[in-house]
Amino acid sequence: MSDASNGRFGGRRSVFASLCAMVFLVNLGRVIYAPLLEPFRATFGASAGEVGLLATLAWIGSASLRVPTGYLLTKFPRHRLVLASGLVLAGSSAFAATATSLEVLYAGALLMGVASGVYFVSANPLVSELFPTRVGRAIGIHGTSSQVAAVVAPLMVGAYFAVTWPIAAWRVVFLTISIAAVVSTVALSVTARRTTLPTAGTEDRRLRVALERQWPIIATGVFVIGFAGLVWNGLFNFYVTYLVEVKEFSEPRARTFLTILFAAGVPAFAVTGYVADRVRFVPLLLSILVGFGASLVALTVVESVLAILVVTAVTGYVAHSFFPAVDTYLLASFPDENRASAYALYSGTMMPIQATGSVVLGTLVDLGVGYDDLLQASAVGIAGIILVLAALNAVGRVPTGVNG
Repeated sequence: MSDASNGRFGGRRSVFASLCAMVFLVNLGRVIYAPLLEPFRATFGASAGEVGLLATLAWIGSASLRVPTGYLLTKFPRHRLVLASGLVLAGSSAFAATATSLEVLYAGALLMGVASGVYFVSANPLVSELFPTRVGRAIGIHGTSSQVAAVVAPLMVGAYFAVTWPIAAWRVVFLTISIAAVVSTVALSVTARRTTLPTAGTEDRRLRVALERQWPIIATGVFVIGFAGLVWNGLFNFYVTYLVEVKEFSEPRARTFLTILFAAGVPAFAVTGYVADRVRFVPLLLSILVGFGASLVALTVVESVLAILVVTAVTGYVAHSFFPAVDTYLLASFPDENRASAYALYSGTMMPIQATGSVVLGTLVDLGVGYDDLLQASAVGIAGIILVLAALNAVGRVPTGVNG
């Protein structure tokens, strides 16, 4: 490889490292509210529903501006919007740190969620274009950094609350995120200026054209992950409650198992991304769907602590495998002139569906439907998706995608 090529890819690796740091922070900003709900209840004397809205708003914010971000990507380079998302995260987390009421925290949660949505729609196409022959590997490593935040968030909150601060510990948490976001944004800005970034998106100028040309693969991605993502969102949000009420776990043990559920996703991103570069996409997606459906059924059957532990780890691994597999399928397959716009349309359609999972599951439970019945019914729904996808693939109606 020439010196120029070494320099070019060395610079891209620096940009990629900055993106991995930033994705950790934007996802941390989205998931940090869940372990802070109880401290907020005590601080503001609020009800469970009032503080629960904080976590919901973070996810609503993440879903809300994905398609508009796709439009902005037709006007501005990807890295500029990534930098903007870092500034939004820094400002909104600093704003949340000053909160004297839940209403201020509501605004902070919404804006921190917005930062994550803008980031993912802008950064994922950029990541795929930095290493076009290793899209799955790059997406997998980037996703691993994001998933680490989900595992670290409760540990970080616990560590901060174990220390005596001159201000409330939760304020220090938000200030830490804000300062880290500023540092990460500056680092990305510096590395981006020193690097020749991909120009693959220069012809990507119209959302409508991307929809007209790429709707079959967009629809396939939404079909695969829409319902499965909804089920997954409901499952992890109610997993502690499920283990306590159905499996008769203590709450501390149930929370430990929730951590395992998320921790299993860390290797899932890296491994599945690596695999996605090397196998056909549709069989990979079908195998993940089969594994997820089977794990849902297994959860309703197993009884011993060890068996539940194993199924928890498998469920977390398989569920998190959806994201690098589908992202690689889409981003490696979309042509340069449609990639960011088409991905924004997919993400903006998929994310609101996924975000309703906890509301749907919670409503059905309130109506008297049992958790095991819901999991088994969800597995039946997954089986239906598998059958339809396999049948359409057999007659050549599913886009096969393109990988390296």
